[in-house]
Amino acid sequence: MSSLPPTATPDLRDPTAFTAAFDAHAGVVHASALAVLGDPVRAQDVVQDVFLRLWRRPEAFDPARGSLGGYLRVMARSRAVDLWRESRAAGRMTERLKVDARHVEPRADERPAVAAERAVERAGVQAALRELPRGQREAVVLAYWGGLPADRIARHERIPLGTAKSRVRLGLGKLRRAYGVPAPQTTPG
Repeated sequence: MSSLPPTATPDLRDPTAFTAAFDAHAGVVHASALAVLGDPVRAQDVVQDVFLRLWRRPEAFDPARGSLGGYLRVMARSRAVDLWRESRAAGRMTERLKVDARHVEPRADERPAVAAERAVERAGVQAALRELPRGQREAVVLAYWGGLPADRIARHERIPLGTAKSRVRLGLGKLRRAYGVPAPQTTPG
């Protein structure tokens, strides 16, 4: 089982002690995350996050406040709850965007000509969005209609931050070209 005595406070800066702590506690950390998320792959991501945080900041663990196992379980549960909330919020937002994009009703007080013009514009935007590759389309929709910054898009899509930024930039460039809008001028800085 564990090579750590239950009362010992390991020096978590030591790779051997850290490995022993990982071996002793990874199972309960995974189980805590799995209980919240219900997804073994995402629970494994939580295990990695928790132990990476512990490796980077071992001084954050205070043995006077409790056991290492208890500390790690609390970290795992907190991270899992954060991921669960993010996925629920992103799912609700994505569903709202899908519903809004399909079923936007013109306001009753609009004149018919304005409503017709907006319907044509809306159809054009939807057609242009459909022409984008799926990743770029989702990134643009999440950024502009969902209001998400690039780091949240990256987490939502489970892609690197640079990839999320590139998808938004490339998607917007294609939309600009589809509408004949020149790219914004950048000033040397």
